[in-house]
Amino acid sequence: MRYWVILVALYMINWCVCVMKNLVLLLILVPLYSQAWVLPGLGDYCFEAVNDGVYIMHGPLQEPSKQNQGFMNNPGIVVTKNGVVLIDPGGTYQVGKQVLAEIRKITPKPVLSVFNSHIHGDHWLGNQAVREAYPQALIYAHPNMIAQASSGIGKDWINIMQRMTEGASKGTKVVAPDKAVQQGDEIVVDGQRFRIHSFDPAHTDTDVLVEHVDSKTLFMGDNSFNGRMGRFDASSNMHGSIKVLNYVKTLDIKTFIPGHGQSGKFDIAVKPFMDYLNSLQKIVKQGFEQELEDYEIKEVAAKQLQACKDWHGYDEQFGKHVFKMYLEIQASEL
Repeated sequence: MRYWVILVALYMINWCVCVMKNLVLLLILVPLYSQAWVLPGLGDYCFEAVNDGVYIMHGPLQEPSKQNQGFMNNPGIVVTKNGVVLIDPGGTYQVGKQVLAEIRKITPKPVLSVFNSHIHGDHWLGNQAVREAYPQALIYAHPNMIAQASSGIGKDWINIMQRMTEGASKGTKVVAPDKAVQQGDEIVVDGQRFRIHSFDPAHTDTDVLVEHVDSKTLFMGDNSFNGRMGRFDASSNMHGSIKVLNYVKTLDIKTFIPGHGQSGKFDIAVKPFMDYLNSLQKIVKQGFEQELEDYEIKEVAAKQLQACKDWHGYDEQFGKHVFKMYLEIQASEL
């Protein structure tokens, strides 16, 4: 009898030891798979669900820097039956690899397709990491973007990111999109429907807005910002941006994904920026008709648009926005 008691006791001890070893191993491995991407001083970044099968990693709002390693946009994914569709994989090769690492924490499925929203490098230079990991993935974009990314403009963005990140983006190469899309196109990927909306020029002359029809999600690129001023470069048109925002308001969309800032319903993710542009247009037009100079109009606008003074980039961009709007209104009067 004592013999069997000893055997049972030894078996239980051995079982407990095995359980403890597995528990320790689990405690070691769980952080490796679940911990978010940490950018010291900025926060933790990971994909969060915003709709059924749709996830967004909301990036920092500031400009590309050594601190954020060139990460500042909102990469998005749609998980399909057999894979992943990725929208805007980030601004450097290094960021693209981190984005893929975060995707793997959501699903082990491969990336099947990528959409690039426009030519600004913070949204698409992560293509390199995707192409390296998933050579068969198709990359969709506006025809103008494909042409520009394949020309010197793509290399210009490499240099811009290299300078702004103080070398943190070293090794990033141009991987241009290879499939052109335009207004009204519907792309089916693994049974999921993606509809293209494109009116240019708006934020740039390369914009596509990507609607995931099945979840009623709209990836807006930089046609909308939330908590950020954004910039309007030479290819942009502020009046065109207003038209785009008025257009998307009419769509049957549940969730709007701005290029920068938090996602949500129209009133949260789009309306503040749309109201800002509409108000700025009205103020600048009135000032122009009163024959005020742009710096005088800026003073008036600053007093009336207090709600946006805390948006990131206000000090740098607000005066430029006033001047850009002034030039467009002036041109329309000629």
